[in-house]
Amino acid sequence: QCNPRPIGQAPKGRNTRTQKHHSAFYLSAGAAMSSGKGKAKVPVAGRRNVLVTSALPYVNNVPHLGNIIGCVLSADVFARYCRLRGHNVLYVCGTDEYGTATENKALEEGCSPLEICDKYHAIHKEVYEWFNISFDHFGRTSTPQQTEICQSIFSKLLDNNWLSENTMQQLYCESCQRFLADRFVVGSCPVEGCGNDTARGDQCDRCGRLLNSTELIDPRCKVCEGIPIVRDTDHLFLELPLLKEQLEKYIDEASATGSWSQNAVRITDAWLKEGLRPRCITRDLKWGVPVPHEKYKDKVFYVWFDAPIGYISITACYTPEWEKWWKNPENVELYQFMGKDNVPFHTVMFPSALLGTGENWTLMKNISVTEYLNYESGKFSKTKGIGVFGNDAKATNIPADVWRYYLLSNRPEASDAVFTWGGLQIKHNNELLKNLGNFIYRVLSFIAKPEG
Repeated sequence: QCNPRPIGQAPKGRNTRTQKHHSAFYLSAGAAMSSGKGKAKVPVAGRRNVLVTSALPYVNNVPHLGNIIGCVLSADVFARYCRLRGHNVLYVCGTDEYGTATENKALEEGCSPLEICDKYHAIHKEVYEWFNISFDHFGRTSTPQQTEICQSIFSKLLDNNWLSENTMQQLYCESCQRFLADRFVVGSCPVEGCGNDTARGDQCDRCGRLLNSTELIDPRCKVCEGIPIVRDTDHLFLELPLLKEQLEKYIDEASATGSWSQNAVRITDAWLKEGLRPRCITRDLKWGVPVPHEKYKDKVFYVWFDAPIGYISITACYTPEWEKWWKNPENVELYQFMGKDNVPFHTVMFPSALLGTGENWTLMKNISVTEYLNYESGKFSKTKGIGVFGNDAKATNIPADVWRYYLLSNRPEASDAVFTWGGLQIKHNNELLKNLGNFIYRVLSFIAKPEG
């Protein structure tokens, strides 16, 4: 028997720390995350084949509610809807494991990057299983398939003359005796009026501007807090200006025939109007996909180039017939879900890399982008531990479907939204228990009432 009660009301005669909250009145989440068993799905002739991805979460921390609604939960609901419609759906995601964020976390915890990835991949998987996210496959990017596909795309870009090499100035820490990748540098954002003094060397989280580390004002090494110096170093670049004509043709067609959320259109247009520049695709790191080039063999691919390819390699881990999904644009529709800070990487950089290979890739035509979900009076922050994280939600003993309902009803679609504990309580007590609960109770009572 189910005896629901409002959030905040203590159960009678029970210890509130151990009592589990139950409610019969929430939307069913259905099947949980795939175990990976059974025959792998492939596109089927004569059916609508839908490939769904959600932005790959960084493996360096526990996902918070903003990550969950911005990516995996939104994509999960769409995938479930498509399955109910009878479409052939493949929903893939996984942890993004390479790059400076992982190396940073490994330094903090005193272990290897691989150990960090193993630890947090398991945590992510557990959180999403608890939230009943219905992935067909949840993988990771630190795999042989990722290396093989990433290096193959690079080689084709190189053969097709879409890459250039250039000497660039990069910050070097004399104390650490290493070039500092973007996320090993923090400083003040150079954008007028922004005022963020903790901007990273690749992006300012406050204003959203993508940066080069040398643009930061008063930069400092994140490892030792020392002041770095500027040195010359050679890197490889993807020539986005040379790919502009192909890219703009793709964007015009995809945004017209597909479904793009307005913020995706706005952010992409802003990038194009600002003018495309060559983008560096290599970094001075150890943890990443090695560059298959003699001169650059000690470097790895920059995460923006490497990570989106993870969608493809994760599918390759799921099925050796991955090309039937990713090189089949005539029969497969690709839907991608993400937060607004990921838009340029998916609408400009990733398609440019695929277009540059000259192969028949399944390109994204449908993109759903959320604004930010903030926490109470500030922002969620993984680095500062501010907000509600997946394990925190689980520890409340409030059922996963209540969290799912709250996040979806408060989804930040057109503008930023705010999570508040009071708001969660109101949604649960008023909308689920009082309104929906009473409706169901009255209907069931009417049905059960004897005739006459």
